[in-house]
Amino acid sequence: MNNIMEYQGYVGSVEFSQEDNLFYGKVMGIRSLISYEGTTAKELVEDFHRAVEDYLLLCKETGQAPEKAYKGSFNVRISPELHQKAAVYAATHQMSLNRFVEKSIEQYVALQQ
Repeated sequence: MNNIMEYQGYVGSVEFSQEDNLFYGKVMGIRSLISYEGTTAKELVEDFHRAVEDYLLLCKETGQAPEKAYKGSFNVRISPELHQKAAVYAATHQMSLNRFVEKSIEQYVALQQ
């Protein structure tokens, strides 16, 4: 089962409230709160699409650039020991620490699919 949806480059979560008998979610990876809901899966998808379109229209009307989800930059906090090991490994393999982390994540994600 997949608990995410994608539309126009935005990724949205899929949740279910048994108490309210309602599907709901929000766009992930941006600071703006874009939420949506529906009593059926079809309604949820339609409201997700409408919410993204409304957000993009609002940005256009106000002259603001829409936030881009997952810009490719994020902070990672790890132990100093692991940081040192990764930096040494990257240096001894003639690559930047960023490239080493990128390759490591690529390999891990590929194994999970």
